[in-house]
Amino acid sequence: MSILIENANAAINQPIETSSYSFVIMLVVFLLIFYFMLFRPQQKKEKERKNLMKLISLGDEVMTTSGLLGRVKNITENGYILLELNDTNEVFIKKDFIVSLLPKNTLESLKKSK
Repeated sequence: MSILIENANAAINQPIETSSYSFVIMLVVFLLIFYFMLFRPQQKKEKERKNLMKLISLGDEVMTTSGLLGRVKNITENGYILLELNDTNEVFIKKDFIVSLLPKNTLESLKKSK
């Protein structure tokens, strides 16, 4: 019986040899997963956002981050937009706060649905 216990203790005390390549391979796999789960989608969103900023022109109907809907009346060179909310209210906003372009005549259809 004591021989079996000694053999068991000897097996426990032996170091487990692993290849250094397995660690490198796991690290590379985790980095790839990290890249495709976090960085790649963020880069795609940023590319879409830059494309949206280029598409904004006078007369477009847009929605801001705060939910305001309006028509682009003027675009300044320093990145601001004069947004016409209705016939009497206009507001300057930073171009970066535009979330989406709305289809044409969205504002008119919303006014009619009141």
